[in-house]
Amino acid sequence: MTLASQSVFEYANLSAGEAYYRLETFSPEGGEVRSSLNIPVGSRALRGRIEIDTWIVAGVNDPLIDPPPPKILAFLRKTAPRARRIAGICTGGFVLAAAGLLEQRRATTHWFYGREMQKRYPGIRVEDDRIYIVDGPIWTSAGMTAGLDLALAMVEKDLGAAIARSVAHKLVMHQRRAGGQSQHSEMLDLAPKSDRIQNALNYARQNLHSTLTVEELAGRVHLSPRQFSRVFTLETGQSPAKAIEGLRLEAARLMIEQSRHPLDVIARETGFRDRRHLREAFVRGFGIAPQAVRREARMEGTEGPGATPAISR
Repeated sequence: MTLASQSVFEYANLSAGEAYYRLETFSPEGGEVRSSLNIPVGSRALRGRIEIDTWIVAGVNDPLIDPPPPKILAFLRKTAPRARRIAGICTGGFVLAAAGLLEQRRATTHWFYGREMQKRYPGIRVEDDRIYIVDGPIWTSAGMTAGLDLALAMVEKDLGAAIARSVAHKLVMHQRRAGGQSQHSEMLDLAPKSDRIQNALNYARQNLHSTLTVEELAGRVHLSPRQFSRVFTLETGQSPAKAIEGLRLEAARLMIEQSRHPLDVIARETGFRDRRHLREAFVRGFGIAPQAVRREARMEGTEGPGATPAISR
């Protein structure tokens, strides 16, 4: 996962036209180490005083049975005060937690391990439904592709939005998923088994601004309303009304995070009656008001370029 994120910094150098980032890979003893796919990777030993701007810590496939080596924990505790920032990608957050770096901070990890992190480290405010979280100098992300979002956010902070957009374009990435965005996709969670229900959901997602009655959706896939409701619930585990509200909320959240449109406009575009109706559904679905999500997204994008970092992982 950290090897994938290195591409973000590589292309940031290419887009900037200079070697802004210098990448190094470290391991406790140095030398050749093996990835989870048994790919050999050269590394530098964690010895002596190492001055690094940014540490990015990799995770393991199962942090519950693969505890981090004591040497890494001791090194992170000693090094943390000297680094500008430290990040844990995916289950790398468990390494930061074991080193005591996440105490009294907000953090995230892969959704599958979120509850276990909270159980093991009650002093951490675990938000296991976030793409990534920045709490002061500590960055944590969800699984695999979220590490790319975290790396792209670092590039945007260091080099600005234009360079980040260039990198995202070259890597065929969305520019960029905000940290507060949910790890889950409503369409993936629904996972319909038949093309008919999939087509109905695709139609709904493209027409969220309209009423989207059961009769309308059933007609699009040539079923009676009764048949449609029965098959839809059987395949997705949700009623059509609940599923459509989930799609509306997901679309509204993306617009709140990524645009400057007023909430009245967002409510209208995503099929809510008005901003009050949007707020009620938002609090019910996410446990947070839309204004709070917008404030968080804006805070993430306000920091400008910093000193030239030597990224290490």
